[in-house]
Amino acid sequence: MTLWLTLIAAGLLTYAIRASFLVSAGRFHLSHTARRALRFVPVAVLTALIVPDLLIQNNQIAITLDNQRLIAGLVAVLVAWRTRNTLLTIAVGMAVLGGMMILM
Repeated sequence: MTLWLTLIAAGLLTYAIRASFLVSAGRFHLSHTARRALRFVPVAVLTALIVPDLLIQNNQIAITLDNQRLIAGLVAVLVAWRTRNTLLTIAVGMAVLGGMMILM
């Protein structure tokens, strides 16, 4: 019973926190500078998630030709830069990494 009460309380608290932002969204107006700065949040978050996975192997920074993830990531960056197509970028990055893992 205590577990269920804890789960229900956690769910209600989570809902209340999220709902508070939705309810108060119309009351606050961000400055132009703040809105411009917030546009970079998704890029910063994705970079923070992806770069360590590409650069770190065995708890050490690995910027070598043996780092398959780094090479696949660089190919994906090149595809993204040239095509600006997200689906193609993901597909090419996965294909390059998969191919390298099979061949090496």
